[in-house]
Amino acid sequence: FSWDYLMGAASTETTLKRNRMAFDSVALRPRVLRDVREVDASSELYGRKIRLPLFLAPIGSLESFAEGGGTSAAQAADEFGIGHMLSSVCEPGLEEVAAAANNLRMYQLYVRGDRDWVDQQVRRAIENGFSSFAITVDSAHYSRRERDIAKRFVKKWRRKVEGGMAYQASIDWDLIKYIQDNHDIPLILKGVATAEDAAIAVENNIAGIYISNHGGRQLDHGRGTLDVLPEVVKEVDGKAKVFIDGGISRGTDIVKAIVMGADAVGIGKLQGLGLG
Repeated sequence: FSWDYLMGAASTETTLKRNRMAFDSVALRPRVLRDVREVDASSELYGRKIRLPLFLAPIGSLESFAEGGGTSAAQAADEFGIGHMLSSVCEPGLEEVAAAANNLRMYQLYVRGDRDWVDQQVRRAIENGFSSFAITVDSAHYSRRERDIAKRFVKKWRRKVEGGMAYQASIDWDLIKYIQDNHDIPLILKGVATAEDAAIAVENNIAGIYISNHGGRQLDHGRGTLDVLPEVVKEVDGKAKVFIDGGISRGTDIVKAIVMGADAVGIGKLQGLGLG
């Protein structure tokens, strides 16, 4: 169950393949005769210096791969010196994960309640030292994951929310504006896949544009995230941070994304494999 959840994707898994193909289709143009005895690849993100422009992407149910779940990921990020974005459907929960490490903390929310409920989640993140708050915007409905359907597998958190997922389907720009008007924390939109939506985000003073397709787990037959990156970077034009995940499997992938304009890269599948 855990293997297919981590390695699989939606429908025909075409987007999953395109994520990887996008990175494989980009070649390096190495320059030579440069003094590279000392290399500093560090970066700064939301006031914190990080060792690499890298963060552990939000994954629901990390506890499926390691007993510590989100705390294990946070501790690893702290030890190595990078960021961690915690998923709201990851155990043991926001407060426990925040207490486990002094890393760069970012929080990602699936909306499972009304505006009062959202207010409460944002306040909890601020009170527990999270530097930014991300809303997932590409998951209006739970996707068709045929590996899980074939085995009749349903993750524990889905059993808990039942009708709560209707709130995720209802989110719109009004909710985003409401959060910005009522809370003082940088807001990130996770799941942007077009220049058009990036432009609207910039118009609404969004702090972070997170290019993601859920690793191919949500809408199938989308483009690979690296294929989306150039148009989003051009549209954002430095007015917001640009993040990306999807198909990242080694250091050269991170280099390609940074060279093409990303401010930081999220790793999901590798994180799950490492924990497992």
